[in-house]
Amino acid sequence: MIHGLPETGRPHDQILADLKAFGGQDPRYREARTWSLVYYLDEDYENFLKEAYGTYFSANGLNPMAFKSLKHLEREVLHTTSDLLHGDDQVCGVMTSGGTESCLLAVKTYRDRGVAHGIRAPEMVIPESGHVAWEKGGEYFGVKSRHAALTKDMHVDLASVRSLVNRNTVMILGSAPDYPHGMIDPIEDLGRLAQEKGIPLHVDACVGGYLLPFLERIGVSLPLWDFRVPGVSSISADIHKYGFAAKGASCILYRRLEDFKYQVFVYENWPGGVFASPALLGTRPGGAYAAAWAALQAQGEEGYLQLARRTMAATAKLLAGIRCIPELEVVGDPKASLFAYRSVDPAVNIFAIGDQMEQKGWWVDRLQHPDALHAMVTASHDAIVDDYLTDLRDAVATVRAHPELAQSGQAATYGMIAHIPLHGMVHNQVLNMFASSYRLSGGDIDLAAASSLAGQGAEESAGTPPSVGPVQRLINWYVKRQQSREARR
Repeated sequence: MIHGLPETGRPHDQILADLKAFGGQDPRYREARTWSLVYYLDEDYENFLKEAYGTYFSANGLNPMAFKSLKHLEREVLHTTSDLLHGDDQVCGVMTSGGTESCLLAVKTYRDRGVAHGIRAPEMVIPESGHVAWEKGGEYFGVKSRHAALTKDMHVDLASVRSLVNRNTVMILGSAPDYPHGMIDPIEDLGRLAQEKGIPLHVDACVGGYLLPFLERIGVSLPLWDFRVPGVSSISADIHKYGFAAKGASCILYRRLEDFKYQVFVYENWPGGVFASPALLGTRPGGAYAAAWAALQAQGEEGYLQLARRTMAATAKLLAGIRCIPELEVVGDPKASLFAYRSVDPAVNIFAIGDQMEQKGWWVDRLQHPDALHAMVTASHDAIVDDYLTDLRDAVATVRAHPELAQSGQAATYGMIAHIPLHGMVHNQVLNMFASSYRLSGGDIDLAAASSLAGQGAEESAGTPPSVGPVQRLINWYVKRQQSREARR
């Protein structure tokens, strides 16, 4: 392991070799073994994006009057995005560093808009399935989250949203689609409610913004979700997801300039001069602008249509294969390329299946409420669908034959997180584990160390075999009972 600054500079080839070696244990995304985090097409396309990014590698979007090229690129990207989302020529917005920044900006914007309208205790109504970035935004900017319930098919319940809206509500959220289950919320109904109450409606299309428009064009039946819905005030969309740009590229678009103004920061009394910034970041890397613009130009409409066809063909094959496994069930009726599946057999623990799949080299996300595994399908997955389904069937058989797997590894940890009623304890222990990993002497996070969530801190449990005392046995019994009940629903 290399630590600190070398006494003299090292040869570039050695440094690059080290960088490649460091990734040896990372998920094998180039082989389509990941189901989130990475949107990879092929090596040639990746090299093209690198070259585009490098063209503006040192350029800085901090001052649009200096780098007019970046302002031009940003405007073209936003114009293309607005066209895809059926915006008009009054739409305005910015590129951001990713979906989280886009979400944070919406929370800040509508908080400030609410304050300007006399609201002193701002709240936002978000679906239980809304992305966790909205919780982060609420915590950062002092906006209380009020969680709307979901229907049995995992869409946000309009009646629940209506019941939560009050005089302190500064915004309503809908997802298109939501990340956990891949459902498109009833945006038209939410739009009517937003107009009735005079409250902004933001559509989180960070996942779907560069996919859903093309799904419609290949014949997938979707509800209206974008600026065609009159009540929609703003939309966020990530170009580095299904737009297949380089990482660090999202955007947020507003229907009205009056709302966007609440996002813009201006300070006129700084000795360094008058300062204005449209987003959270000051320095904004020019390479991200260039690679986003290059991706849109390289794919074009036909390229994105072809990617959409491949993506949905792979998704349909995966869903059909999963539905043929008696122990499993797809959650709801997803319309796009995200979905979740759960166990309907109390003897087959879904998190233990996830452990088995990771042992076979797949990077799998776990969900809770209900316990499930998650997949975000891209065009590259069309080459590995059969391999995935074969491994999944084997994993189910292994877990059925060895039910004790549910009590070990990440299965035990995720089961505990999802079902233990002591949420404060879980919060504190996860905080301790996560924060400790950022200490310079810290190690990697090991989610298989379930004992660290069962009452032991990260420091106390390090290097100590977990003991199963009466409290732990009680927790294990409770979690197993809850999982069994959930599987029978």
